[in-house]
Parts: sequence; C-alpha cells; structure tokens
Amino acid sequence: MSDYKHIGKDFTPPDIKGKVTGKAKYAEDFRAEGMVYARLYTSPMAHGRVTNIDTSAAENMPGVIGILTADDVPVMEAPNAAILTNTPVYVGDPILAVAAEDETTAENALAAIKVTIEPLPFAVDPLDSLIENGPDAREEGNVYVRSREGSGFRNIKWTPEQIAEFRAGKEPTGEHANEWSYGDVDKGFAEASVIIEEPFVTTGYAHMSMEPRTAMAYWQNGTCYVYGSAQSQSFWMPGLARLLEVEMKDVVLVSEHTGGGFGSKIGAYPMAALPGWFSKKIGRPVQLRITREQEYYVGSARVGFQGWMKIGFAADGRMTAADMFIIEDIGPNATGGDGSSAAGAVSLVYDPLSMRFRGLPVLTNTTPRGAQRGPGQNQIAAVMAPIMDKAAKQLNMDRVELRKVNAANNATTVYADQHSITSAYMKEALEMGAEMFDWAAKKYKPRKNGSKIRGLGVGQGYHSAGDKGYDGLVRITPDGKIHLHSGVGNLGTYSYASTTRAAAEVLKCNWEDCVIHHGSTEANLPWSSYQAGSNTSFTHQRANYVAAMDAVDKLKQVAAATLGGSADDYDIDGQRVFLASNAASGMSYAEAAAKAVQLGGALSGETYPDDIHEITVRAVQNIAGTGLIGVAKDKLHQEGTIPGLAVAFAEIELDLETGKYEILDYVGIAECGKVVHPQGLAAQMRGGAVWGMGMAGLERHVYDPQNGLPANVGYHQCRIPSYLDTPSEIKTGAVDIPDPQSPFGARGIGEPAMGCSVAALTSAIADALDGHVFGRTPVSPDMILNYVAGRDQSFKPLQTNNF
Repeated sequence: MSDYKHIGKDFTPPDIKGKVTGKAKYAEDFRAEGMVYARLYTSPMAHGRVTNIDTSAAENMPGVIGILTADDVPVMEAPNAAILTNTPVYVGDPILAVAAEDETTAENALAAIKVTIEPLPFAVDPLDSLIENGPDAREEGNVYVRSREGSGFRNIKWTPEQIAEFRAGKEPTGEHANEWSYGDVDKGFAEASVIIEEPFVTTGYAHMSMEPRTAMAYWQNGTCYVYGSAQSQSFWMPGLARLLEVEMKDVVLVSEHTGGGFGSKIGAYPMAALPGWFSKKIGRPVQLRITREQEYYVGSARVGFQGWMKIGFAADGRMTAADMFIIEDIGPNATGGDGSSAAGAVSLVYDPLSMRFRGLPVLTNTTPRGAQRGPGQNQIAAVMAPIMDKAAKQLNMDRVELRKVNAANNATTVYADQHSITSAYMKEALEMGAEMFDWAAKKYKPRKNGSKIRGLGVGQGYHSAGDKGYDGLVRITPDGKIHLHSGVGNLGTYSYASTTRAAAEVLKCNWEDCVIHHGSTEANLPWSSYQAGSNTSFTHQRANYVAAMDAVDKLKQVAAATLGGSADDYDIDGQRVFLASNAASGMSYAEAAAKAVQLGGALSGETYPDDIHEITVRAVQNIAGTGLIGVAKDKLHQEGTIPGLAVAFAEIELDLETGKYEILDYVGIAECGKVVHPQGLAAQMRGGAVWGMGMAGLERHVYDPQNGLPANVGYHQCRIPSYLDTPSEIKTGAVDIPDPQSPFGARGIGEPAMGCSVAALTSAIADALDGHVFGRTPVSPDMILNYVAGRDQSFKPLQTNNF
C-alpha cells in the first residue's frame, strides 16, 4: 500500500534533539545525592584461584568508602558469568571492587590491595584444549553443552592423530556434542556433479560498543533503582531482579539512551547488579563505570569457529548436500549456539536438499563470548561466499545465477525439522542488487592494472527477524494526546520509536499528537522483547498493532455508550470517532478519553486482560483512570521462521605488492518485508556494511599463548574500520514486498546487513586472486602477500586467537 499515513515514511525520532545538543542522558550521566564511585580489581591471569586478599592498606586510605568481594554477592552457578569471583577464568575477570569518593581514590586503593592467585591451566585455542592431555579452561571440564535434553559440562578429548587430520583439512572424526540433519546426505553427495570440501576459521573479536557499560544504583524504601547501559528495557527486568535477588516489582531500571550493544547488552549482565549490591552494603548510591580496556574483558565477544564443510552441487547448480562440522570457541562462560545457527542459516539461504550439522562448543580462557550481530549466521556467510564462487567456476555458471538457483523463497523449509518460513524473496534481492551494481557489465571489464587487480564479490546474509506474544500499551488522555508506551530498549537504532508508529497508523492520528514513553520502568512500559536479533520491527509492530486495535474498539464502545447505537456503527479518522453513516455525529479522541475515565472498567484500565505479563499489569495499574487504555497481548497468527535477508555486491582493487585493497563500489539490498522507516533502514544497511568490512579484513582477537594475555584491548589494537577503509558511497535499496504475517508487512534487517557485507568482501578477495579460498576471517594483507609469493602462512592450519 502507498497510502499509509506513517508506515514507510521518514520521521524524526524524539531523542534526536537531545543527542545533538548533548542533553541526552546515558547511564554515566546520572547522579544521586551522596553517590560514590566504584572501580574493579580484575584478574591479571587467564585462570587461577584466589588464595588471599589483603585490603588493609586500602581500607585505611582517606576517601575509601568500602570494598566488595565475592563473599558479598551471590554465587552464580558455573559457567554463568560471576558478579565477582575467587576463581577467575580469563584475564579481566572481576575479583573485587572498591568504592571511594572519587574515581582516582578508588584506583589508588586498588593499587594498594594485595591479591594472591594460584595459577591454573589455561587454553586460548580450542584445539589446544581438545587434544589429549591438553589444558581445560575450567576445572569442571573443557566443553559446555546446551541441548533440549539438558545442559552441562563435559570433558572431551581428541587424539593427536584426529587433531592433525582436522588441521590437514580432512573431515573430523573426533567426538562431537551436537548434531542434527535432514534428508539423505550420502545420496546428495552421490548425485552431485561438483563437491567442494574446505576447512575454515572465523576469529572472535570484541563487540566494541561506543559506550563502555556503566551502572549506578541505590536503594529507596526497599526498591533498587538501577541506571544502566542496556540494549533492552522491559526484557532486562527478570534477569536484573534475579541478579539482585529481589522481585521484579522491587526494581526500577532507567536506560534512556545506550551507546550501542550489538548483542553484548541484550539481557542484564553481572556488572549491572554490582552497584546494587555495593549500595546495599555501604548505604550510599554507587556508580561503576567500566573502562574502555575493561570493556574488552567483560564486554563480550563474537564466538569463533574452527570448522570443516563439504558441499555438493548438481550439474544445474542445485545444492544437493551440505555437511558441516563446527568447533565453537565459546570463551569461559555459558554461551553457544552459534554453530547450529550457522548451519540453520545455510539451510535457509541456500536451501540444500539434504544437510547434516555436527558441533562441539569448547571452553577457552578468553573474553566471555555472547551473541554478536548475526551470531553464527554472519560467520558462516563469510565462509560460504567464496565456496559458492568456487562451485560456480567448476560448474561454469555465473556466480549470481548459482545463488539464484538456490535462493530462499516462500516454499523454503529450514533446520532439522524442515519447518516453514513466513516469506522470502532472495532471488528478487539478487536481481535488484545485480542491476544496481551493473554486475552484467562489470564482470567483463579488464581486471589487471599494473600491480593492482580488480575483484567482484556477491554476498548473502540472514538472521531470524521477529517473534510473537508480547504486549502493547497505548493511552489516549483527555487532552487529546496519544501516549505510546514502548518497553523496547533504545540502543541507537530508533526502533523503539519506529515500531510505535504502527499504533499511530491504526489510530489514524497525527504524529505530532503522539508522545512516546520509554527508557524507565516508572514510565509504565509493557512487557517487550529483547532489543536484539533483528527482532524488534516485526515483533513490536504486532504488539503496537493489537494494543491500538484494542483502543479503537474502546473508542467505538465509548461513542456507542454516549451517542447511541452499537460499536460496529462507528468508524475513526482525524482523531475522531463517528457514525459511519453520519460523520458529523461523533466525538473527538479527547472527549472519548474523558468519557472513558467516567465509564471506568476496561475502558480506563481499571480492569485488564488476564493474559498480559505482570510487567504490563503493573504499568496498566499505574495509569488506570488517566484516559482510554488500549492494552493487549499479541495473539495474531504466526507460523514458521521470520527471515531477515540481505544481499551485497562489492568491487575491490587489490594491490599484489602490498596485500591491501580498496573498496571501489558497494551495493546493499535489504529483503525485510515492507520498509517501515526508510532512513532507519538505510542507516542499518550502511552501518552493517561497514562492520562487515571490518570482519572481512581487520578485526580479531589476539592472545599470547604463553600467558593468556590479550593484545587487543582498544579501538586502535582491534583495528575497526575508518573512513580510509570504506568506500566513498554505500548504495542501498530494498525489495519492499510485505510479509504476510506482519500487520504492516515488516521484518527485521540489522544482522543480515552485516552478513552480506563480509560475504561480499571475502568473495571479492577470492575473485581477485583467481578464486583462491582462504577459509579464514579476517583476511589480512600478510595472508594475501604470502599467498601471492607462494609462501606458507604465518599460522598453523586452523590456529586461532594467538600468534
């Protein structure tokens, strides 16, 4: 539809002015009377056991208010991340905290504390732990498995021969922990005309959010007030309450603005609870600001892969079989699932006729891992693109055509159970991208110019992009204002605001008359999903839609009760409710809201549905009697995976003398259903493209294997992309075909915007080098120079995380 009032139109999010003027408040901007400052003492070694802590000198220092140790906070069941620990499992693991009148005094006090730590065995490369007699990252075991049958530690070892065969690129024969499959894989390979078999490595690296996490907390009348850096808002509440060991009703979370998270701040993390425990101990508000260096320790990182895959293609290009084995580097704490997600992405994006996945999540003494933009999906996108190119060359097919043959469509089924998807138009996205990029002409242009050679790449990205079952809440007050209550977090994408426009669309109201409430429990917010996983657009268009539809029903009920007739006789428009047969007979939204307060009951929120979440119940109770209340749980039909999809085309010029390359052209196409917010979509596509460029050639973890110390603890060392690494223009577009299970047709796009970018770059690098598959990210200049010179690489096959 082109006649929407708000959907598909640009708008100015309400917090733009605050960001431009500097008045927007992030977690570290909040203050409270009597507030003190906390600093962390973190582990200097990768794995150890604290045997003694001497705080006497620090306790006697002027300005020191208190010290918090692991004995003062709840013990988290391993391998969940601890608030504070006496058994650190990575460099930077927090052992204790000091609170002082100022941060300088707190830092000086830390220097005066003496901590004795007994070293324990550690591993920074999963294969070093996996080999017989190799060190275990935790005393409980070297593998942590999550499955439907249960979760727990295991100790799995491979023989030296099995490790050697794996490093040599052969199919792994060692024990695995997870497996799923569909179809007849052996039959699929038997019917294949081309079979590609490749090992691969994708290195983990930090989330690198612009804002290091901060939390401030204090207690008032039994309620803990927490001001924190949070990706999510309402979704944080259950986890935060558990960490503080209180009921949800006794926690208030304030998170008005967050400077990025990318998966590292989805749910409540231990450092967000530490000030609450500290404040309870000393009786004063406590603020903890994580330093930039510490953010690289406690701030989470992408899961790394060491894997092997075998892909079969029929003569017409159809993928007949895919077999994958992935060892996941999951760091020292509970995470994992990236491997299975990667395989699921292959099952959807390339729709193989048969498939098998085997996985092994191995613990390492590196930065804790967690979901990072496209967890699993984006790692495998980088790996698959050059393999698809290699197959196309052997099949004598155009690379785009091969992808179109296997493109996800509305009939695609995914994962082991081969369940359905809501919709997919990958072929259309490929065709649009190829046309914008001028693929047909560019692939025939001259490639060589002195020492420089051109390479063309095409990449595809995917991530599930929606959920169901959350609550929506809208309120019309007697002054005529429409209050849109959003429990979605505000990490900078503005989806907290764009999704509320679904309610405005249903209510046919002016955007200028809408007020968005967000960023604080005390703003009376509904139960909402986590702000991550490309999830918000689909999920909260639905939630806002059902709440607004409830408000419309109640507007009609009020009009019928006031003016006569039945609710079905009435319609809405122009912020009025009126008889469909006589528009002159009606009342304004303001009048209807005032009447709803008089009539009471469900109309004004004094009663409410019995299936809404307890968080929403409290919000409704707090605003009952202030206007007409629309509140509902999303129970709309939803079946199958909701896919967010994207494709990218890239042209590079690679210098064979330096190993460096310049990105000359880039086109990114979103396939995310109906476009809700064009400017927001373009920003997601451009931001995702830049991050993909970093993943393809720059960003990685490096650890000293002798002592487990990390070498990448800052933006400079991690080498994130700058303007010098990106093209002068990033072109974007969108297929813009509505998804049938979204009220206004939208799906999410954040994750695949990055996945298609890294895939297009690894594809272009391989193309510039006559199809050579490095099977590794990032592809650094030294790797390219070594290949061009015919030298061995500087690392062992499948080596990761270390020199």
